[in-house]
Amino acid sequence: GKTETVKDLGRGVGIPVYVFNCSEQMNVESMSAIYKGLSQVGAWGCFDEFNRIRIEVLSVVATQVTCVLNALKTNAKEFDMMGDSLKMVPTVGMFITMNPGYAGRTELPENLKALFRPCAMVVPDTR
Repeated sequence: GKTETVKDLGRGVGIPVYVFNCSEQMNVESMSAIYKGLSQVGAWGCFDEFNRIRIEVLSVVATQVTCVLNALKTNAKEFDMMGDSLKMVPTVGMFITMNPGYAGRTELPENLKALFRPCAMVVPDTR
């Protein structure tokens, strides 16, 4: 499905893809560590069930993602994130998957939603 599509795309262009199964236990520090690591190695991160993360964490995640995207936009070789100076490898990518409407899912804050491009996935008609 959605995650497999991201993994296949990464494989096709030769970029490693790390899949993170998101849950209510994810916090600001764990998300920061993930974004820092992805940025320094130029890998893609696929955050599966992203809307299971608590809303108070998602609010800070928007700032973290913006930090990475701003470094990419300015072609920065290094950037600062949460007090750390980091190397930027420009192949970094962040993908999120969601299943809206399920119990325990959070609506994404607008400032975070604006940082990602939506892509709807549907079950193929195999008839």
